[in-house]
Amino acid sequence: MADGSSSSSASLGHLVTVEEEEELVYGAESGWVEARTSCDHLGSLTSDLSHIPTPNTQCNRCNNPNENWLCLCCKDVFCSRFVNKHMLEHFQQTSHGLALSYSDLSVWCYSCDAYLDAQVIPQLRPVYETAYILKFGQPPPFRTS
Repeated sequence: MADGSSSSSASLGHLVTVEEEEELVYGAESGWVEARTSCDHLGSLTSDLSHIPTPNTQCNRCNNPNENWLCLCCKDVFCSRFVNKHMLEHFQQTSHGLALSYSDLSVWCYSCDAYLDAQVIPQLRPVYETAYILKFGQPPPFRTS
């Protein structure tokens, strides 16, 4: 357009503003979230993250076998907020705010309320690699920047 404030998109069937187009390009519409590459709460990590429970470990409270998270502070396993919220309750009771999802191997910081990039943050890389090997039987591929 002449003023640069909007453009058309045949696939959407309506005029799309520059802001809407940027949201589509950068993932806001798809639910894509950029993980943080640093966190002030990494000091609470347990010292040995190379020995962790297997990804099929059940929730310590309800024995649920799915959607479980590994507490990276004490290595206990709890179910997600989409099951019985035991990992969230564990954080609220203990302030253990760092957890790894056995579903997709993402790392969440409850204190930051954000995902952390476990492949980039040096303190998280060992637990990510160990969980990946336990889940898939081989080392993770190296991500290129």
